Amino acid sequence: MPANSEKSGRVHLVGSIAMDSCEEVFRRLSDKLGPFLDRIPDGETGERSRWIYFQREMLMEHPAMEIDDTVPDLQLRQWDGKLLRSLPLLRIKQGVDIEALEFETGYDEAAVKSYEIYKEMRAAGTIAEHTRFQVCLPTPMASAYMYISHKSQEDYLRVYERSLLKALKNIRNAIPSGELAIQYDVCQEVLLFENYFPHRPDDYKQQTFAMLGRLGNAVPENVELGFHLCYGTPYDEHLVMPEDMSILVELMNGISSEVKRELNFLHVPVPKNRTDEAYFAPLQNSKVKEETKMFLGLIHHDDEKGDQLRIDTASHFLKNFGIATECGWGRADPVKVPGLLDSHALAASKLG
Repeated sequence: MPANSEKSGRVHLVGSIAMDSCEEVFRRLSDKLGPFLDRIPDGETGERSRWIYFQREMLMEHPAMEIDDTVPDLQLRQWDGKLLRSLPLLRIKQGVDIEALEFETGYDEAAVKSYEIYKEMRAAGTIAEHTRFQVCLPTPMASAYMYISHKSQEDYLRVYERSLLKALKNIRNAIPSGELAIQYDVCQEVLLFENYFPHRPDDYKQQTFAMLGRLGNAVPENVELGFHLCYGTPYDEHLVMPEDMSILVELMNGISSEVKRELNFLHVPVPKNRTDEAYFAPLQNSKVKEETKMFLGLIHHDDEKGDQLRIDTASHFLKNFGIATECGWGRADPVKVPGLLDSHALAASKLG
């Protein structure tokens, strides 16, 4: 299907899918949603199914890291106060040379492995010719605020960013630019703006926008670039329930300002119960450039009527947008996946 198809670009998949392999992800997404997709993720199966938790496991085994027993565990709670887990925080060991320290994130290895399967399935016609391979990467703040003591965060952020950009370079070298899309997952930054964590630096906004700008500008122009904004869904529920889209719009505006190259897409969540105009009203303050495609995460499982209500309400504030879920499906009950695919196809077929 040609890239300028009337239907293409109507659906965005955030990244993770509760399936067993990337082959299954590519096949089932292409079969059900292929005409609506400009890019396709590998589903983040295997060790990435819990998003960045495998990064914690990497850090726990790293010889430069240790548990910081001088700070309390991080209490991870979702929006209703339910305690999900308590995590001891890590620190960089005293005496470690920060300038020489590196982390092997594994994102480059995973991307290259999945790309080989993508390439075969695209050549076979399973994946449409124009559909790019979407690689989803966390920001340095993701693991920093989830797993690292605030006493080590400044150094850790520097080291992890350097390591992540090295992985990005390896991905760029292995995958042709015209076939690649990079999505940065922006979750802990949203939570930071919501004052979710026990420690927040005074200049957190400047730090956040500068970092996201550096990450975005490191992606070459001929590679597609997007950002997924999220409120965290470790158990398929928000960590924070947003009042409206004000913080999301502030982050969108900051990203759009700091990223100097073309920003191809942005994704933001819409809670299931928000069919009201008040949630979407802050979009009136958006300064995102017209060239950037907006995707609204307003599709929810088994809620056809609600999906259409959210689309109709959003249409009062945005004239051209695509649809998605609030976050990835990796932590969702796998039995929901067929219904989610059906819901996307149905809603996308109705979009003007």
